[in-house]
Parts: sequence; structure tokens; C-alpha cells
Amino acid sequence: MTREELARRILELLTEIAPDVDAASVIPGIDFRDQFDFDSMDTLNFAIALNRELGVEVPEAEYARLASLDKCVEYLLPKT
Repeated sequence: MTREELARRILELLTEIAPDVDAASVIPGIDFRDQFDFDSMDTLNFAIALNRELGVEVPEAEYARLASLDKCVEYLLPKT
């Protein structure tokens, strides 16, 4: 999977978890919680969705590595 494909899939999953998020307006380097209402429950659901769709289990201690689109891609790319 390329970086671009992964980023696109992450955005698709993000908008499933938080349907009020406009994928086109997500700024890759800014944490999700700083861009829109994304709380700890959203983060948990996001991690579960990533595991379901990509087969990558994210331990709770590493949820901070899912805080932004850039961080997600950097964390997940070597695992996919």
C-alpha cells in the first residue's frame, strides 16, 4: 500500500467514525482533536476500525501516534 492509498483509507475510516468531518478539510500535520471534536471514545473507535480494516492492532499506549493524519501514516505504513 502506498502512502497516498493509506492516507486516503485513513480519511475514509475517520469520516466513518466522525461523520461530521470533511475529509477534504483535514490538515495532515494538525492533531484531529485540534481540528474538530474528536474525543477519547472517537480515538478508541478509530483504532478499532484501523484494526478491522488494515489488520493493525494499535495498543492503547500508542493511541497518541494516531493523533493526526501524518502521524497515522507514519505509524501504520510500515505495518501494512
